Amino acid sequence: MASKRILVVAAHPDDEVSGCGGTMALHVRACDNVTCVIVCEAESLRYGKKGVGQYAHIQKAAKTLGVSDVRLLNFPDQKLDTFTLTEIIFPLEKIVKEVKPNIVYTHHANDINLDHQLLFKAVAVATRPTEKFIETVYSFDAASSTEWAYPRTFVPDTWVDISKTLDIKLAAFSCYKSEVRNYPHPRSLKSLEYRAKFWGNQVCVDAAEPFMTVRNLKRISKTT
Repeated sequence: MASKRILVVAAHPDDEVSGCGGTMALHVRACDNVTCVIVCEAESLRYGKKGVGQYAHIQKAAKTLGVSDVRLLNFPDQKLDTFTLTEIIFPLEKIVKEVKPNIVYTHHANDINLDHQLLFKAVAVATRPTEKFIETVYSFDAASSTEWAYPRTFVPDTWVDISKTLDIKLAAFSCYKSEVRNYPHPRSLKSLEYRAKFWGNQVCVDAAEPFMTVRNLKRISKTT
């Protein structure tokens, strides 16, 4: 089977791991080509000009997952609403046209975080059906954002068994030293483990990541 081209678009450092880290690791194991885009720098607002070394954390987390193609757009944290949507769409479109992904993972449209909401809208435009190489677009569940929204509209229709990569997901998340919280916060390592097991239990596997299908195009061809 030919390898797939995978694109993950996350608003902030750690969202990519929280939302689909185990799935990314599985794609790497399957020899798929994985590109991860992180849109916001996520340091200056909370940690000042000196920051906390998020760039190093991003690279270390990606290496833990086995992802070598990581792209940073460096939009300011929690300020996507200060840009026109087209300003966010434009760099994403360039990446989509270059990478030509078959499968795209990004945020849920109704997360409590406004950056997530706006990024979903931008990704929806950048991955519109005119891009014929795109087969499936998924929304993921981001800890301490998706479940805190109201009304709660994240209803998964796809589960990926990450029983064999849950440890990798947790190790990657632990690279974000400034983002890991103490239990029972949703971004604690124990909570992320329990969360994966909760979703896994719904489909009778040890651990899973859930996704909502935004669009899924199937092409059935005649075989000879």
